[in-house]
Amino acid sequence: MTRQQTLFDKIWESHTILEQPDGDTLLYVDRLLTQENSFHAFDNLRRDGHKVRNPGQVFNFSDHYVATRQDGAKPDPAIAKMVEIIRADAEQYGTRLFGPDDPDRGILHVVGPEQGITQPGLIIAGADSHTSTHGALGAFGFGVGSSETAHIMATQSIWRKRPKTMRITIDGKLGYGVSAKDIILAIIGKIGAGGAVGHVIEYAGSTIADMTVEQRMTVCNMSIEAGARAGLVSPDAKTIDYVKGRPYAPSAESLDKAVAFWLALATDDGATFDRDITLDAASVVPMASWGNSPEDVSPIDGTVPDPASETSDFRRKKMERALDYMGLKAGMKLTDIPIDQVFIGSCTNGRIEDLRAAADVVRGRTIKIPGMVVPGSRNVKRQAEAEGLDQVFIQAGLEWHDAGCSMCVAINGDNVAKGKRCASTSNRNFEGRQGRGSRTHLVSPMMAAAAAITGHLTDVRELGEEGRS
Repeated sequence: MTRQQTLFDKIWESHTILEQPDGDTLLYVDRLLTQENSFHAFDNLRRDGHKVRNPGQVFNFSDHYVATRQDGAKPDPAIAKMVEIIRADAEQYGTRLFGPDDPDRGILHVVGPEQGITQPGLIIAGADSHTSTHGALGAFGFGVGSSETAHIMATQSIWRKRPKTMRITIDGKLGYGVSAKDIILAIIGKIGAGGAVGHVIEYAGSTIADMTVEQRMTVCNMSIEAGARAGLVSPDAKTIDYVKGRPYAPSAESLDKAVAFWLALATDDGATFDRDITLDAASVVPMASWGNSPEDVSPIDGTVPDPASETSDFRRKKMERALDYMGLKAGMKLTDIPIDQVFIGSCTNGRIEDLRAAADVVRGRTIKIPGMVVPGSRNVKRQAEAEGLDQVFIQAGLEWHDAGCSMCVAINGDNVAKGKRCASTSNRNFEGRQGRGSRTHLVSPMMAAAAAITGHLTDVRELGEEGRS
């Protein structure tokens, strides 16, 4: 009798080269994505005298350090040097670079899918933990360190132990003002930042089926914030429509064969997972974080939780430290938290649909606090400008930037000042994430836009039409 398999089972087993008795498995890697911090891996190659085995399967990106401001200001020399290093490494080893002057430059997790580099059924290793994003297209994507990056470049393979599987089934319709970002924040709030450690998550259910591929990317992107090795969504007709026709997608001659393979990857009916979790989408409202972990989230109509009500000493102390760092008091309404600035962008929420959602909120309104909008790629930037979204943001008072990671990681010169609060569409809110002493509140693009208009965390559902000029 044929065993019913999950999507993950099919990808893992089709890429297995060798399995050791202790469970270590040598996997074939289809794509490797690097960025500026990968210079250690290239140094290792040079030290050991290795070549890149398959240069056509390695893609490099200037994203974390690349300047995004368009005012002509020269970046810090140390930052500019990092961008130059990856250019030199890519040229030496004959690998594709989406560099600062490339018309298609952008964040590796935005450019990969939009160029068709990301395809269903592939194993994609990336020099960034949010490589989990690529699972939205049915690829097994995970982050790797410098030593593993060098190993992949030299051998096109990697050793891994097989993770467990978790299925998170989300059913129901999203309410007004509720986005994919709110869904994944609600999931992490429910299972915790360590809730999926050792597992690959597959997202299923009617809510996921109704989502666009870009919305699924937001969900898979933050799987890593729940401790998961990766996030996955079984390929469907939306996946096929998204991939076909893109520069690196299969040609017309081979597309039919590829599509048949992609659709066959979907998890079989009756396949089992090591863990199953469910979520009612109708119960989710717009979310905002209050602490220094993505699990520190509450519905926007809620309050900052009280550590005294926590029974775990570890958790109570962690909450007390978070409230002290964030300058918040237990019991205060989230909507009473003032915000100093806003960031809309990142590999979580820097796609065209994210910018459209934010623009819909600020259109015809004037912001009260400064903020920047940073497209995830120049393709997104061009499309947004063609649709007039850049003018919507600019007329509202927001800055319009070039593509890159920007304030999400705050290593390109864009950061949040010490003690200041930022309503951010990025994926991490640990201490100092957006700059030394910065205070980050994770929200959706609509919620960030709403905060920009009011100057405090705001339930976008209550903003309505009031305030439009």
